[in-house]
Amino acid sequence: LRDNGDDPEGDEEVYEVVDLTEYARRHQWWSRVFGNSSGPIAEKYSVATQLVMGGVTGWCAGYVFQRVGKIAATAVGGGFLLLQIANHSGYVQVDWKKVEKDVNKAKKHLKKKADKAAPEINTFIEEVKRNIVLSSGFVGGFFLGLAS
Repeated sequence: LRDNGDDPEGDEEVYEVVDLTEYARRHQWWSRVFGNSSGPIAEKYSVATQLVMGGVTGWCAGYVFQRVGKIAATAVGGGFLLLQIANHSGYVQVDWKKVEKDVNKAKKHLKKKADKAAPEINTFIEEVKRNIVLSSGFVGGFFLGLAS
């Protein structure tokens, strides 16, 4: 919007401030993806369809989580082993007091952030309760994916 009044400096632009946190709370991500008519999945599909959909997506997520988890565990374990060998050989000196201080600072920071995230977590829990059949299928499929 431009104001063409008696401003001697020229045109002045006026902007509207939008609170994105409130917008995100009112407009859930699934509404943007599936449209405003999308509600709980329990109202649209039968129990069997929900279990199959949840089970298949859960299995896929579990399988990927298992593969990525193994790679991540190997990388972290190998890095820790190399660090210990380097420390024992004298190549690296680790200041464990500083490490402990930094970890405690990070824990306090995460605790503050977790307290602020409580409304979003409650919204997620309510969605899981509304779609309990799909959620239980997902959990079952996830554990099957981890086992395969």
